[in-house]
Amino acid sequence: MIKTTLRRQSFGLKSKICKFGSAATEAKLSAASKRLIDLEDKYGAHNYHPLPVVLSSGKGVKLFDVDGKEYYDFLSAYSAVNQGHCHPKIVKALVDQASKLTLTSRAFHNDTLGEYCEFVTNYFGYDRVLPMNTGVEGGETAIKLARRWGYDVKKIPENKARILFASENFWGRTLAAVSSSSDPTAYTGFGPFMPGFSTVKYNNLDEVRAEFEKDAAHIAAIMIEPIQGEAGGKSS
Repeated sequence: MIKTTLRRQSFGLKSKICKFGSAATEAKLSAASKRLIDLEDKYGAHNYHPLPVVLSSGKGVKLFDVDGKEYYDFLSAYSAVNQGHCHPKIVKALVDQASKLTLTSRAFHNDTLGEYCEFVTNYFGYDRVLPMNTGVEGGETAIKLARRWGYDVKKIPENKARILFASENFWGRTLAAVSSSSDPTAYTGFGPFMPGFSTVKYNNLDEVRAEFEKDAAHIAAIMIEPIQGEAGGKSS
């Protein structure tokens, strides 16, 4: 048996025993894996090109495919499960809450939101928190807050607020996110784009300074990733 590793750019799933990514490997898929991959290929949108592995369960840092093969998960669902799969404390919290109350939305108060907000604001030293479901929603909401602050506090003329982004950024796939992207694979075919977005080179204070010298009155915020993972792990 040839020892190999599962690799793909932007992915971190590594096998204990074998390397995938070739047509020869895909030809060796089990009937169960091939059936499930073919179903997804036929009925699902082709917006991703996943590795030819069909996962069915996980425990801690390990994942298992439909054939029982074991893998180490170095991706952690883009960090969403960096606490490990099926963590007993988290599973118990999910089950306990789902058994008690499924959802209230923000149309009502509930008995946990206030305590959560108190904990988060105290922990990070913030005044208030606005919880979101996903990272890209957090980014969109930050832009909304920055624009609102720009109009109400900085007195930027209506609809003239600008947000600066570092080039080669990635923070999601919404129209606002792709409007700030310099990656053709992210934005091609999705225009027209969000107005008021500009990019500067990552870790280039001279370009940032030039933007402020040129148009400080209209800049409401700068959004910068401390580490640009999608751009190859750049850090300032």
